[in-house]
Amino acid sequence: MTAKPRDPNRVIIFDTTLRDGEQSPGCSMTQPEKLRVARALAELGVDVIEAGFPAASRGDWEAVREIARTVRGPVIAGLARCNREDIDKAWSAVCEAARPRLHVFLATSAIHREHKLNMAKEQIIHTAVEGVKYARSLCDDVEFSPEDASRTELEFLREVVEAAIDAGATTINVPDTVGYTVPEEFHEVFDYLLKNVRGAERATFSVHCHNDLGMAVANSLAAVRAGARQVECTINGIGERAGNASLEELVMAIKTREALLGVHTGIDTRRLFPTSRLLSSITGMAIPRNKAVVGENAFAHESGIHQHGMLKHHSTYEIMRPEDVGLTRSHLVLGKHSGRAALRDRIKELGFELSDAELARVFEDFKALADKKKELFDGDLEALVLKAEFAESGPWHLESLHAVSDSAGAAMARVGLRHGDGRLLSQESGGDGPVDAAFKAVEAATGVEVTLRKFEVHSVSMGEDAQGEAVVTVEHNGRSYRGSSVTTDIVESGVRAFLEVVNRIESTRASAERIEKRNAEAADTATTP
Repeated sequence: MTAKPRDPNRVIIFDTTLRDGEQSPGCSMTQPEKLRVARALAELGVDVIEAGFPAASRGDWEAVREIARTVRGPVIAGLARCNREDIDKAWSAVCEAARPRLHVFLATSAIHREHKLNMAKEQIIHTAVEGVKYARSLCDDVEFSPEDASRTELEFLREVVEAAIDAGATTINVPDTVGYTVPEEFHEVFDYLLKNVRGAERATFSVHCHNDLGMAVANSLAAVRAGARQVECTINGIGERAGNASLEELVMAIKTREALLGVHTGIDTRRLFPTSRLLSSITGMAIPRNKAVVGENAFAHESGIHQHGMLKHHSTYEIMRPEDVGLTRSHLVLGKHSGRAALRDRIKELGFELSDAELARVFEDFKALADKKKELFDGDLEALVLKAEFAESGPWHLESLHAVSDSAGAAMARVGLRHGDGRLLSQESGGDGPVDAAFKAVEAATGVEVTLRKFEVHSVSMGEDAQGEAVVTVEHNGRSYRGSSVTTDIVESGVRAFLEVVNRIESTRASAERIEKRNAEAADTATTP
């Protein structure tokens, strides 16, 4: 079953946050995090979720398979190169989806043919056809992408696309893989293909743009105006190098300028802001204040002239309403006397759905925070919700923290940690500052040594008692790990984020040991007469 719309003016939203987006440096996600994002994307109303590249790793395959098994609504796609091994891997991952898709790709530009593939044009067409045919023998919904299409000779691009459609491709994706093209040029590419490809009416034409020159959204809209009816994009525009076309920007551009563009989507735009915040929390990539649609300043007005106009009518300086993207004008929301029902209602207004157990955890943290802060803002509540959803399970838990620093000497920190087996450890250490000292104390107590690569702090709300989010990125045994935490105490935030990293390392180590043990037992069984 394909995602081709019956409505010729409906644009399919193909989200590749979990595939192309995750390939962005620093944006890797665990399997539970990928599943949470996939569910959020389904709630957002995307038509297709590209869940990953199953042949890339065992972990990627497992994540794609879990998403295919459990997420309903969107088409679930797996990416594969044009070879049987990749395609088999992708199909085994997505075959249990209610609506599976195989997305196969092969580079077509002269640069890639000569320097990467060492293949002639005839070989490219043959390989593409064989890949599409094999994928189609397994799945009715097959997408084909000629990689680096924007730098491929138009006549040859037409030949490849034509051959892919004849082989059974139901969607043809034309990617600007390196963000090289400009809107007028890309409009001409789509116009040419739609007019000259034999059988073009049998496939949905798609666009996939990168943002190397800052034109991914503009190029995607140019393709839509030329007749493309699927757009491939990511939440917050994350992706390789400078990123992909931003889903929220594309969707709101189409909604805001529907009269001009003549198309629409099926996205519930009120879910844009919560989904954006969710991904930001998971990846640790903060949303710039001036980010279009979902940035903190997107609906802020400081200029006196602008404020005067807004008081007269919002349309003087706003082309979108904040409510349309899931934002609210009210900042101050609740206090220490507020009850559980009021908290649930406010969290729901912010776009989050919590189970009773999750609400109980959030309510407990909310009461503790309300005793510390004079005022609670939407950002505080969002931080509490995300903390409850993504609290990393692991053997180590912070029981106590004491840190002191003096400009005349080294800082000292003492941490009290409780292990899952009941042990309570106390460790003291010095350092260049209270955070450094506390990190060293945690390392000494847990026995996990890491190399700190990045430590970031930013405010999640406003005021002198605002909560601070700490994001810690470390390296351990050649792998990168990231942790985050939010409290009103920056040192505590840093320590909790660091401890989350330690727990992830311990969990990874324990998982590897279990696999090694199973393999050893299997080997013993195989050799037993």
